[in-house]
Amino acid sequence: MDVVAQYAWVIWIGLLLLFVVIEVTTLELTFLMIAIGSAGGLISGVLGAPWWLQIVIAALVAVLLLFTVRPALLRALNRGGDPTPSNLDALLGSRGTVVVPIGVDAGQVKLANGETWTARVLETPPSGGIPPSMLDTGSPVVVTAIQGSTALVVPVRKD
Repeated sequence: MDVVAQYAWVIWIGLLLLFVVIEVTTLELTFLMIAIGSAGGLISGVLGAPWWLQIVIAALVAVLLLFTVRPALLRALNRGGDPTPSNLDALLGSRGTVVVPIGVDAGQVKLANGETWTARVLETPPSGGIPPSMLDTGSPVVVTAIQGSTALVVPVRKD
């Protein structure tokens, strides 16, 4: 036990570095709080605390940080997110025009953003829609879902 007490500072520095490296790869702030707890254990060891008290102090500091500081940091980091829909979410609800007629087989639509997608008519259109039979070239549609690389569309009235 004398070896552990004598070289506890080396163990704390090793743990601190290990937790910082893990934190850099995960980026979820959990291991950062544990690393700061390890720093608390290191400081208590330098001040002369016995090894068992160093472990208790490190654990208490880490747990306190995990439940108090980490949630506030995560909220602050997530606050600046861009609320604008992107990728497939941005396509939902966008209008388009049929460029290759859609019937039993899939056709193609050109969306308002300029992209051309393979499209099928959704089987159950919302109330007020045109029944899904065949959509000719130039028919206006709205994208309601994306299945793989096919846009599911519903026809809209030209009103």
